[in-house]
Amino acid sequence: MSIELNFEQRSLGGLKPSQPNGLAAMSLAALGIVYGDIGTSPLYAFKVALQASSGAGFSSGVAAVGLASLIIWSLVIVVSLKYAILILKADNEGEGGVVAMLALLDARHAKKGSWRGYLLVIGLVGAALLYGDGAITPAISVLSAVEGVKVDAPRLAPAVIPITVAILVMLFFVQSKGTGFIGRIFGPVMLAWFAAIAIMGVAAISREPHVLIALTPWPAIAYVGHAPLGVTFATLGAVFLAVTGGEAMYADMGHFGRLPIRLAWFAICLPALVLNYLGQAADVSMHPANAANPFFQMAPGWAHYPLVIFATSATVIASQAIISGVFSLTQQSIQLGFLPRLQIRHTASEEQGQIYVPFANWLLAAATLAAVLVFRSSDALAGAYGIAVSGLMVISTMLAALVAIKWGYNPLLVLAVNGAFLLVDFVFFSANATKLIEGGWFPLLIAGIIAFLMLTWREGLGLVEAVRSVQREDEGPFLASLKQESLHRMPGAAAFLSASPTGIPLALTQHLRHNRALQERVLLVSLIPQSTPHILDADRTSVTSLADGFQRVVIKYGFMEQLDIPAGLAIANTCVPSSELDDISYYIGHETVVASAHVKGMAPWREELFVAMQRNTTPTGSSFCIPSRQAVEIGMEIVI
Repeated sequence: MSIELNFEQRSLGGLKPSQPNGLAAMSLAALGIVYGDIGTSPLYAFKVALQASSGAGFSSGVAAVGLASLIIWSLVIVVSLKYAILILKADNEGEGGVVAMLALLDARHAKKGSWRGYLLVIGLVGAALLYGDGAITPAISVLSAVEGVKVDAPRLAPAVIPITVAILVMLFFVQSKGTGFIGRIFGPVMLAWFAAIAIMGVAAISREPHVLIALTPWPAIAYVGHAPLGVTFATLGAVFLAVTGGEAMYADMGHFGRLPIRLAWFAICLPALVLNYLGQAADVSMHPANAANPFFQMAPGWAHYPLVIFATSATVIASQAIISGVFSLTQQSIQLGFLPRLQIRHTASEEQGQIYVPFANWLLAAATLAAVLVFRSSDALAGAYGIAVSGLMVISTMLAALVAIKWGYNPLLVLAVNGAFLLVDFVFFSANATKLIEGGWFPLLIAGIIAFLMLTWREGLGLVEAVRSVQREDEGPFLASLKQESLHRMPGAAAFLSASPTGIPLALTQHLRHNRALQERVLLVSLIPQSTPHILDADRTSVTSLADGFQRVVIKYGFMEQLDIPAGLAIANTCVPSSELDDISYYIGHETVVASAHVKGMAPWREELFVAMQRNTTPTGSSFCIPSRQAVEIGMEIVI
């Protein structure tokens, strides 16, 4: 997920990553934000894989070593080689993630039915899959940690669900308060977590060192070669749980940089995870009865309850990172026109990256709590987990290949390298697809709804803009009519917002039709989204004089930036001095969209859905940081 917590600070209208002192500090920060999800996978991944391998016919020791080898080499191939080495190169001016790649491929301007149009659909499905993953990750992470109390106190089993629900409710509730303090301790806590799971692994390995053979691929090959096909697919679906969260290193690249993310992975995360999975294999080899919960059973008895508390803290961190990532993804999608405007609150005045999206927060809370109450155990949730992430990995590999070709890499080389990784992705996706009935339908249902809403919103915006373009007057005839008509010119300045950088805004023509008066100085202001994450202030605005005291202002913004029209006008060289911007009137078209069966467009029911979404969007003025006392809305009706 793309996550914005404590490493951003305000510049004009946008976000700029700040630089904590030194590579070590950035790597420590990345530990907490990027690797919380994959770092807590040992809580459940190996346990679920053992359960999936029960029909393979192997002894517990052979199965444990084979599974450890499968997990380790999955981490090497999928996370280390594909993401850390290859995918991290496909950045959009330092930013990563599906939305960033869509912007890089300029799919936002794709026409329906073109190859770019299909690419946009695929990309939006990938973005929507992140929402499905976001609903499952907090549920399975916190639930698997709390289940640790059953190791020493089986009678507490009925309390696991209420405790998990209470923790999750509290987590979602505090989002509106801001997460600055939590964010500052993410890195150190996760560093201690990785140290702890590594030490647990080393202690178990020292008692059963033969499991080190799992560092070679031969036990994995032997397992896959001898297990029945059905068991192999079920096992691979479970093994994939160990690599979920690896996609976060690409999504969060813009906040920490490529080098700190790689350093944190290769120096800390990967060694700790490998040692812990080897330790779980060693413990199960010695004590087959521990297969019910090998992570907690591997620890000494006196450490079980402290470990449950520590694991719960780590899973809360992993969940917080996912929640913040959903907020960031929602903001990016709104900026690029894939979602309607929603209320976005900035929870820290000094850190622009800390945002809170109430609608997304409570929708995600409802989905996460539903997952806990429906599936009721981490084992059952494992059936729902993985299919969304594996689908996203397939899409990311495909988009990365297109980016590489666009950048001029040899297509045959791209096909060979990305094709090999795509084959691995398809194997994991196919393995996870077998869990569709067990629970895989849950995240896919969420992703399907989100993707459908995104596509409906984008297509509806296209229909609205088509109507606007027909109704807009051309600049030449309009300006000529201003000279001929007797209009009262009032002192002061007005800014008319326009969705297009050409033509006359409908709000202006409506204003003149009703009032027959106009301010002496007029600005036609358009916000134009760019395919880059950030725009330099020097390149942000362009001003064109159309007539005396009549100018067009185009304000550019990146998909990671806040939309701030007053800030943009403050740096633009217009006929309205900065000292008078506090008194300028902003005229905004308040459009009432009406669905009609007599106008060619979407299916009637989809048009009604778009109308409902459009009527519940956040008001334009507040979305663009326009003070309410300076905003004037002019109503108009648009029939689609």
